[in-house]
Amino acid sequence: MRYKINNFAIMKERVINFWEIESNADFELCARQTFHHQYEHNSVYRSYCDLIHFNPADLKSIKDIPFLPIRFFKSHDVKSFSEPEAIIFTSSGTTGTETSKHYLKELDGYEKSFTKAFNYFYGDPKEMVILALLPSYLERQGSSLIYMADRLIQDSCHPKSGFYLDNLEELKTVIEALEAAQQPTLLLGVSFALLDLIEHYRFNLKYTLVMETGGMKGRRKELIREDLHQQLAAGFGVEHIHSEYGMTELLSQAYSKGAGLFSCPPWMQVFTRDTTDPFTSLIEGMMGSLNIMDLANRESCSFIATQDLGRLHPKNQFEVLGRVDQSDIRGCNLLVY
Repeated sequence: MRYKINNFAIMKERVINFWEIESNADFELCARQTFHHQYEHNSVYRSYCDLIHFNPADLKSIKDIPFLPIRFFKSHDVKSFSEPEAIIFTSSGTTGTETSKHYLKELDGYEKSFTKAFNYFYGDPKEMVILALLPSYLERQGSSLIYMADRLIQDSCHPKSGFYLDNLEELKTVIEALEAAQQPTLLLGVSFALLDLIEHYRFNLKYTLVMETGGMKGRRKELIREDLHQQLAAGFGVEHIHSEYGMTELLSQAYSKGAGLFSCPPWMQVFTRDTTDPFTSLIEGMMGSLNIMDLANRESCSFIATQDLGRLHPKNQFEVLGRVDQSDIRGCNLLVY
């Protein structure tokens, strides 16, 4: 029997698309609508809600919405649609480890999410050159980060925008030429590759933003974020290192422009839970495991309990402090502390 919504009058309200969210009230309504949609159409999420004895009729606040443990993306097909998927994104993982799979009904939602978020934090990509130094991601199939970077590179429309694998000398020459032309540029790179670059060459950048996507991918010893950013800032001659926080299981990204504080786009919110009690929420300033509401992820699961440790700050900002003990190391966008 199909689930019937019989509690809130939310279905009488207009449907809020995630990209239309402009207020807390919009977010609340969209979150409620998304929860009911996924409870009805996502068998994995519904089974989890039933397992923990959560009755949708008891939903009083969006903070009551259950968060699905992220490990289910490795063992189950987490999707809220029955049609054939347009694409499957996969996590990197290490040899012999099980990878996460993210099924997308269509790509339009993902493209809206990352293009609007990028514009929200950094402006139109047409106004900059985008250089992607993501060798480990280019070496495999199914990377959502590569899909995003490729689209932003295309949107940039600059002939020097593109991917750079191991051709560090060419990349150095391009960066220096762009700096000489005073051309605004974004250098997006996985941590170990950015460190490789500054081991060979030193820079004094004035028109280039350096953004790390995290992860040493087994190529180097893991560093705490503060040490990593200190080394990168010195090597590139910049004051701040930017960061991108995302993962295979999400459709949205948070960005940090320095100091390790990440900000979310309007359709994404982060909460913390007690590491010893997954159903207990924490207040700002307390360290706990991160729960993420990503309302762009409508056709998968928008409510995910990650294995990342963090702390909430005012204005929907958060910092990432490490990983929950015993969790496997995900290859994307996290440093181990």
